[in-house]
Amino acid sequence: MTLPQPPKLVLDEFIGTALSATPAELHPLFESFRTLYTRKLWHQLTKKLFEFFNHPLSPPYRVDVFERFVRDFEGKINQLRLAEMGVIVAKNIDNPQVHLTFLTSLSSRIDTKQSQEASVLLLASIAHAKLLYGDLEGTRSDMDAAQKLLDTLENVDNGVNAAYYSVSADYFKAKAEYAPYYKNSLLYLACVDVETGMSPEERLARAHDLGISALLGDTIYNFGELLMHPILDSLNGTQHEWLKKLLFTFNEGSIGKFEALAPLFPKEPILQENYAFLRQKICLMALIEAVFKRNANNRTMSFQTIAEETRLPVNEVEHLVMKALSLKLIKGSLDQVDAKAQITWVQPRVLSREQIGGLAKRLEQWVNKLNQVEERIAPEVLAQGS
Repeated sequence: MTLPQPPKLVLDEFIGTALSATPAELHPLFESFRTLYTRKLWHQLTKKLFEFFNHPLSPPYRVDVFERFVRDFEGKINQLRLAEMGVIVAKNIDNPQVHLTFLTSLSSRIDTKQSQEASVLLLASIAHAKLLYGDLEGTRSDMDAAQKLLDTLENVDNGVNAAYYSVSADYFKAKAEYAPYYKNSLLYLACVDVETGMSPEERLARAHDLGISALLGDTIYNFGELLMHPILDSLNGTQHEWLKKLLFTFNEGSIGKFEALAPLFPKEPILQENYAFLRQKICLMALIEAVFKRNANNRTMSFQTIAEETRLPVNEVEHLVMKALSLKLIKGSLDQVDAKAQITWVQPRVLSREQIGGLAKRLEQWVNKLNQVEERIAPEVLAQGS
């Protein structure tokens, strides 16, 4: 199915019909269209068109303006701006087939070599439409095509990157692949203004989904970027606020706080279903925290000590340490004969205020030791120098 070619523009007829069919608030914009089109001021006309497409009264008239007016001179204006208009207009096409046809038709009229960013934006928008209509295979194909183009570009427009990362995140959410969703969702947030570019409902949904994916991602053991992001504040004062506490609990490796929050898991059935995995994950985080709290020269820990820190039976400690080693959360070796683990490195992480306080105390102790050494050797240095 293809959309019919628009009739040739008769400017006065188009403007006259528009003025009789639209609210008075839009009329100044249509008058501007007439003037700017006649004078061939394409850049200024583009700006006025965006004013129109973003006007709260414009939705019922967007498709008609694009098809009957913009199509006439679409080759004369910036192609990325044209694609952006098309994406706005497509949102007002409810019929799935017409929606897709509109976007694919516009994409086919864009010169990919000359306007790669416009092509990426439309590919991402087509992929998103296919995702909404349940075509996961088609979504992935268009995502891959967009990614291939993006890899060749530098200094990409934020809106283009946002469109790509948005559909990528939504695709992985549909497939319940937590780690890729987490990564692409954070990349999406890096491309948008959270306060002005997202509604409160969108911010809450994104914060919720990021929290769930961080907890359930089997390769995500560093929540730092999320914990520092203002998107998490969207959970404050909502029924999901406890999720924020849970994320900080994992970051601290606090099994006590984890057990205190566990009765709330039935509020999120997917967390309840994955309780065994979450229990192992908090034990791994507790192990990381136990290692981190120790001085670098005191990181040989007995299995008994690790068992106490992680609240695990001693016979499960070796498996836990091996899991931490395989995930590259720590580096070191196991001494099964002496039942000890020698840790040489622990994954860097974002610290809570309590953890920063603990680190400050350790630095203070270290400075005090240096001062004691200095006091002890100062007389000898002075004696040698005299």
